[in-house]
Amino acid sequence: MLDDRTDATAAALLRGAGLRVTATRVAVLGALRSRPHATADDVFETIRGALPGTSMQSVYNALGDFADVGLARRIEPAGHPGMFELRVGDNHHHVVCTGCGRVDDVDCVVGAAPCLHAPEGSGFLIETAEVTFWGICPECRAKSEADKPRGSR
Repeated sequence: MLDDRTDATAAALLRGAGLRVTATRVAVLGALRSRPHATADDVFETIRGALPGTSMQSVYNALGDFADVGLARRIEPAGHPGMFELRVGDNHHHVVCTGCGRVDDVDCVVGAAPCLHAPEGSGFLIETAEVTFWGICPECRAKSEADKPRGSR
């Protein structure tokens, strides 16, 4: 979870994670703060106006660095491009709309990590559980209801 990191400066977060402070990394961090569950393309579109010399590769590099040091988490819902978020360390899950692709956070469904239990005798020491719920978001449900003919509601 972001907890006390929410108000920390980008430079402090990057240094605290052992990363060099660069304009691209600061911009990528800002983009992730403003848009949770962002794809690399989303981040690039967000920052390219402010950093015209930034390449897509530098965005990928920054996102990979963030994930490697635990500053960001990469999520990969089936059939969707990889997304990045700054909410890390709390083993939360996600719900994905099958209509529009919206992704929201879902707190751990049982309690403390790992939330789920592996079968006995697996030999694994479970550290995290990743659960993706799939459904229809409120906006898509409302649109679907509005699109129905009056007599079929």
